[in-house]
Amino acid sequence: MMTFLVPTDGSEYAERAVRYLIKLAGSQTPGTIHLVNVRRPIDAWEVRRFLTDEEIQATQHREGEQDMASACALLDEAGITYSKHVLIGPIAPSIARFAAEQGCDAIVMGSHGRGELGNLLLGSIATKVIHLTTIPVTLVR
Repeated sequence: MMTFLVPTDGSEYAERAVRYLIKLAGSQTPGTIHLVNVRRPIDAWEVRRFLTDEEIQATQHREGEQDMASACALLDEAGITYSKHVLIGPIAPSIARFAAEQGCDAIVMGSHGRGELGNLLLGSIATKVIHLTTIPVTLVR
């Protein structure tokens, strides 16, 4: 059985990646699936004046859970089990590092995410992940 990492930001492209993995699985159990949402660290001192580190982490975790909700719903509907993770850090390096740490056999991700209007051919996060990992990456449009 293979281990898959599916980064998701709640975008349509991320949902397409989840649908692709479900289709790929067909009637077979796809193995282990890790859904991951990566939040950029909040370093602004203005925010830290009003919120504690724990409140910031709780907010980031809640937002990450919200961004994974549609992917979770698709996998639940298909009857596929998965684990979900909210990571804090630079997005592409965090994805590549987590995939290596978990021993993932493949990364399945959307070719673009939210707010990547400037990179029309291939999203900048997807491009960085490809360059940062030796794990096979499937990009879904």
